[in-house]
Amino acid sequence: MANPLFLLFLLLNVAAAPRAGADAPDSCAGRRIHIRRIPPRFNTDLLRHCGADTFPLTDASAAATSAPPCESLANHGLGPRTHPRSRSWYRTDARLMEPFLHRRVLERECLVDDPAHADAVFVPYYAAFDALPYVLDPALLDASARHGAELAEFLARDQPRILSRRQGHDHFLVVSGSAWDYSQSPDTEPRLWGSTSLLRLPALANFTFLTTESRMWPWQEHAIPHPTSFHPSTLPHLRAWLDRARRSRRATLMLFAGGVSRPSRPNIRGSILAECANRTDACAVVDCSGGKCSHDPGMYMRAMLRSKFCLEPPGDTPTRRSTFDAILAGCVPVFFEDLAARKQYGWHLPPARYDEFSVHIPKETVVFGGVRIVETLQSVPEAEVRRMRKRVLEMAPRVVYRRHGSTAELRAAGKDAVDLAVDGVMRRIRRRTRAQEEGRTETIYAMEDDSVEM
Repeated sequence: MANPLFLLFLLLNVAAAPRAGADAPDSCAGRRIHIRRIPPRFNTDLLRHCGADTFPLTDASAAATSAPPCESLANHGLGPRTHPRSRSWYRTDARLMEPFLHRRVLERECLVDDPAHADAVFVPYYAAFDALPYVLDPALLDASARHGAELAEFLARDQPRILSRRQGHDHFLVVSGSAWDYSQSPDTEPRLWGSTSLLRLPALANFTFLTTESRMWPWQEHAIPHPTSFHPSTLPHLRAWLDRARRSRRATLMLFAGGVSRPSRPNIRGSILAECANRTDACAVVDCSGGKCSHDPGMYMRAMLRSKFCLEPPGDTPTRRSTFDAILAGCVPVFFEDLAARKQYGWHLPPARYDEFSVHIPKETVVFGGVRIVETLQSVPEAEVRRMRKRVLEMAPRVVYRRHGSTAELRAAGKDAVDLAVDGVMRRIRRRTRAQEEGRTETIYAMEDDSVEM
């Protein structure tokens, strides 16, 4: 069997050919993308960092202290199938989002070889893999401010007109993980463990970064959904899953899937665990401590299919992959702060319509105000629960990352998470480059609401 790493290397280095036909040139107006050619040391060569024994500080019990397992590289970053007969389910590691989205961008129409004809430039840099030495190798911890500096130097030196034409405002790239992991001040001394200064590099300041979580002032990045383990390649596979979620019998009122260690001080997770311990008749808990659920979707998806509401409290950071697993399962998400989703994923989930498919309970009212989550959810009329579940499942295709090489029928049925992310970044780039061309420099960095309404 061919080495999957070698096959990935071959595919991802195929030259991007123009896709727009001469008979329909206008179909690509404003949508042309040039994929920047960069040395493999900035992407495919970095995949060698996979594996449990790559770095001295590796601790496989947590994503923050480990490298992705090498088997996760299978299927261009989707990971191995959950079962030999599985058609749509994979053991997906979210840290492989960069090579997977690189693969998907290579499939897009309107790719152009000449950057002068491009509306946007995609930089296929595997930033999360390049960050691993800085956070897991003691010898490089103090050099984490250099993360991405070599790439910036290359882009400025090699074909400099590509970068200088619009001062980088037309460039975008994908970064696996939270923007907070890449926003440490370069002047911090001593260096903080676990993060780098990629987003603080002046040379990349005008780039748009796609991350799974943005900061509170996301002028530089925009959040896109955490990838789930469901990656259909055909329309029947997508519809079959949604039909299953629609028909599922839901005997459990609410579910929490996540770490179950009790916090040292009062917080929303502790309140949830305490309430679930007292109300086992209404609340189910799936213990995902120590990464037990990371590559086994069966551990939590079956429970989500049996539950009406899925609790999505913040953890170390506000957002959770579980939010998107819940949407996929038709389990109405319950949020405890707006940063968990409403202020993050406007390109995929319209902020003005969250009340139609989710419940919001302010975390302070639960932790300090005596509000009981079970009682709050029990008060929601059953007809309203059914209506929210219907809306959740209508939203589900928008947060699904379909498999590369999917059928034309599935692609024509609607846009998935990648399509919506690229559409969103193109809108942002058009707005900024237009402001640049018109001399409205004060509006280039304006954090305008470019969320899509449905």
